[in-house]
Amino acid sequence: MPTAPANAHALADATASAGTLRRFLHGLPGVDTVGLEARAAALGTRSIKTTAKAYAIDLAISMIDLTTLEGADTPGKVRALGAKAVNPDPTDRGTPRTAAVCVYPDMVAVAKEAVGTSGVKVASVATAFPAGRAAIDVKLGDVREAVAAGADEIDMVIDRGAFLAGDYMTVFEQIRAVKEASGEARLKVIFETGELSTYDNIRRASWIGMLAGADFIKTSTGKVGVNATPANTLLMLEAVRDFRAQTGVQVGVKPAGGIRTTKDAIKFLVLVNETAGADWLDNHWFRFGASSLLNDLLMQRQKLATGRYSGPDYVTVD
Repeated sequence: MPTAPANAHALADATASAGTLRRFLHGLPGVDTVGLEARAAALGTRSIKTTAKAYAIDLAISMIDLTTLEGADTPGKVRALGAKAVNPDPTDRGTPRTAAVCVYPDMVAVAKEAVGTSGVKVASVATAFPAGRAAIDVKLGDVREAVAAGADEIDMVIDRGAFLAGDYMTVFEQIRAVKEASGEARLKVIFETGELSTYDNIRRASWIGMLAGADFIKTSTGKVGVNATPANTLLMLEAVRDFRAQTGVQVGVKPAGGIRTTKDAIKFLVLVNETAGADWLDNHWFRFGASSLLNDLLMQRQKLATGRYSGPDYVTVD
């Protein structure tokens, strides 16, 4: 990792008080909505050749956080999800593993046992996911429970109410406290972009997350109407690119919710390459929060290999 430039110290000063943080965030350049959406749309029209498509499909599979976050989750369902993460296509052992499985804290131990020593990470949502409406001690307890059970990664939600009320310092301090409670686990900070209303707010939330120590910034919980979009993901990719330019610190990006097809996934990979750069084309720095996406990627992968689509029983139903 490169040495932090001198202006990294100015970013440290930005979080010295609620006032300095507000001035910093409101001093960020305003987002050109038309320009942002036009660029995202233009990048989405890029076509790639067959060999590049095969590479992109395998890369996308390796970037998936295979997720189950339902009240009806059972140990059996989580074990099946773990088995699928480790071996997505039992008919082709050359298929990449997914990056992680993502579960509630009470299912972490089951997931850890299911993935074993495969290298697949276990991520856990925490901090009163998905609404985040709980006292900070409850949120930190949620995190500690997941870490104690063996979680490799923590996906936290920010307090959107505090953010939208302009209480940026509360959001910053809570992220920092969760980062500390996470210990060695990597921290993904979820903004719920569909509730932040404006691109300017998404940019500000991105900088709060990065300044507070997020290892990843993540669009959404997948539990609201508007989740990951090319435009909001492009904006967050610009933020991590600019943050590394100023501090030397690299932060990952995770779009989540609504990405269901291979075509969609490839559009996002183009966004990554053309905006943040090739350094982010790795599952250590870019993830997809998705489950149904994996099935489509497997179907398209077999189509490239055999020239035909498989039958409806080729992939398991999540």
